[in-house]
Amino acid sequence: RVRDVTGVQTCALPISAGLAAAGPAPAGQGPAGPARRAGWPGLLNRQPPVIVRGPGCTVHAQIEDWLADAIGARRLRSGDRLPTEHELAAWLGVSRMTLRHALGELAQRGLVTRTVGRNGGTFVAEPKLEQDLTTLAGFSEQLRRHGMVAGARVLGAAQRPAGPTAAAALALGEGDPVLEVRRIRLADGRPMVLERSVFPAGLFPGMLRCRLDGSLYELLEERYGLRPHRARESLEPVLAGVREAEALEVDEGAPLMLVERTAYSACGLPLEFARDLFRGDRTRLVVWTSELAGEM
Repeated sequence: RVRDVTGVQTCALPISAGLAAAGPAPAGQGPAGPARRAGWPGLLNRQPPVIVRGPGCTVHAQIEDWLADAIGARRLRSGDRLPTEHELAAWLGVSRMTLRHALGELAQRGLVTRTVGRNGGTFVAEPKLEQDLTTLAGFSEQLRRHGMVAGARVLGAAQRPAGPTAAAALALGEGDPVLEVRRIRLADGRPMVLERSVFPAGLFPGMLRCRLDGSLYELLEERYGLRPHRARESLEPVLAGVREAEALEVDEGAPLMLVERTAYSACGLPLEFARDLFRGDRTRLVVWTSELAGEM
């Protein structure tokens, strides 16, 4: 059984049976290259999934879930082109409007991209980068774990008087000097996160004269002998404004995830107050939980 985004329980979806019927892509199909492969070769010659029509079961949501499962199971791979809307709607036995609704939801979730023109169509998007918030690791370290190259584009770095929010987080007086660093974090050269980090100026003299396009946590440890050991983080979904959209190369109003963080040293000294904006279409935030913190 599934639960939709409103929290109302809906009916079981036998449409997943069609997923098994379609099966994985044939052997010998390599990852998508410059010439994108037609997704799920022979799909339209196979048995379509069963779609339930009845109270509490929307057709477009079932199609969305079915395609999302296929992408998650890698039966549809990054760069695969889906059949045309006309072909796919006819195969599923639904209207093009219903199919377009499902594809639009998948695009909002960042699972597919839709382009127009001669070579346009609907394509499976690149897998999202998982950012594990359970352990306190910097962005650079997280990307290394995924085999990706981390980079940073520094937008600004200056000493400023602490505002009320940063002062409270860093246990400073309002107006005390802090170091503010604003950056765009890159994954394999592509914008992923818009960062604003604030540090107590008294703890890190001369920091702004250092290179700031690498891991700031590694800089704190190597130069000052201090490294964040634990952090309090809060998550809030927001929409991209004009400046955020330009920096992250997304549309204005695109979904972002705001992560607000206060990081502490092993002895509980506040080291950083940060507000990071993650692209919703390219990242997935992961948090492990357990009944007792000691079991993590």
